[in-house]
Amino acid sequence: MTVPRTICLGFLVLISVGTMLLLLPFATASGEWNDPLVALFTATSAVCVTGLIVVDTGSYFSPFGEAVILTLIQVGGLGYMTANTFLVLLLGRRLGLKERLAIQQSMDNTALAGGKSLVLSIIAMTMVFELTGLFCLYPVFSQDYGSGYGLWLSVFHSISAFNNAGFSLFEDSIVRYALNPWVNLVITLLVIMGGIGYQVIMEFLTWLRNRLAGNRCRNLFSLNFKIVTSTTVVLLVLGTLAFFVIEYPNPLTLGAADPQHKLLMAWFQSVIARTAGFNTIDIGAMGNASLFIMIALMFIGASPGSTGGGIKTTTIRILLAATRMALQGKEQVLCFRRQIPVSRVLKAIAVVVGSGLVVVSATALISISNPNLSFIKVFFEAVSAFATVGLSTGITADLSDFGKYIVIFTMYLGRVGVLLFMGALLGDPKPSAIQYPEEELLIG
Repeated sequence: MTVPRTICLGFLVLISVGTMLLLLPFATASGEWNDPLVALFTATSAVCVTGLIVVDTGSYFSPFGEAVILTLIQVGGLGYMTANTFLVLLLGRRLGLKERLAIQQSMDNTALAGGKSLVLSIIAMTMVFELTGLFCLYPVFSQDYGSGYGLWLSVFHSISAFNNAGFSLFEDSIVRYALNPWVNLVITLLVIMGGIGYQVIMEFLTWLRNRLAGNRCRNLFSLNFKIVTSTTVVLLVLGTLAFFVIEYPNPLTLGAADPQHKLLMAWFQSVIARTAGFNTIDIGAMGNASLFIMIALMFIGASPGSTGGGIKTTTIRILLAATRMALQGKEQVLCFRRQIPVSRVLKAIAVVVGSGLVVVSATALISISNPNLSFIKVFFEAVSAFATVGLSTGITADLSDFGKYIVIFTMYLGRVGVLLFMGALLGDPKPSAIQYPEEELLIG
């Protein structure tokens, strides 16, 4: 039982348990046994923090079912190994080498030391952000829905937003609060913090603490911090401007709103497109150009060590840097005056190629089983599932059973990662001492 197999099987166990709980009669609002496919789809979407749904969460499930979904979101957002390690620590057991290796691989961390403190820090940070989101959303929801249900709405949406899940108890997601700047700000900040990565947040807090203490560090931030933050800012700004300009005259999306509200809604969708599945406008009414831009943002996704999916911001930045160096005739890949190891460049290439193959295969299979759906909507659905975003043009519930199973498997692959899944199937790589001769070939 290797580390990749442990992680992949762990997520399968979580999905299985969630499916069985959602099958129970008291998990549905009607009190009847749930449909097995609906239960499996919802459990997978929750564990993989995706947000794609085939039924309306708020009306179809009972409070017990909603609580199960929220628990699956929380455990899935933390990651199987983080949640499992936290349970081990609660039972008073010490972490062994296998647990430390699993944490290292699941978090893409280079150090084996500090596994216990790392997990506890992640749990503490998660609780702080989710409680902050709860207190910020409660005044609005309690005023509209009462103190009791308003509290539950605040808890549910705060956890769903920080874990980049995109599940909502409202039938129209967040459309009813599209013109509310406070709700938009709170949810987008939770999504950004959840999608930027634990390491980045902790590095910033360490820098802030040193500055407040009067300590000056020569190397202020790591290369990972610089790449993640700069790429995130660029994608957010470009996405906002693109949606604002393209959808400005569209009466079904931004056209009917005031200019300031148009900018607010464009900002919201730019943030959500890379990580979570909320929406304040009708995604199905957006133009093909906007849908294609959203597909690109979803495919890039969030940052390493976060609750979001996609190929990650560091991957796309490494490939762009490698392309720039190749065009300049250089053999070293540089970024912020630092050389990126060849192993990381090869891993980035493998991630993009593997992810592309999964998306292409899922798109083809869904299109074959649903020939009446347009290609752009099927492509959008496949990328949303793989990147664990959860946005949809409204075709999820209309997919055939085979198409829904393809989406389920795609969400699972997107959550565990293509390389990790292949590592679980093929086993640990075995290094070879054999070196083969080089030979030139034509490229381009």
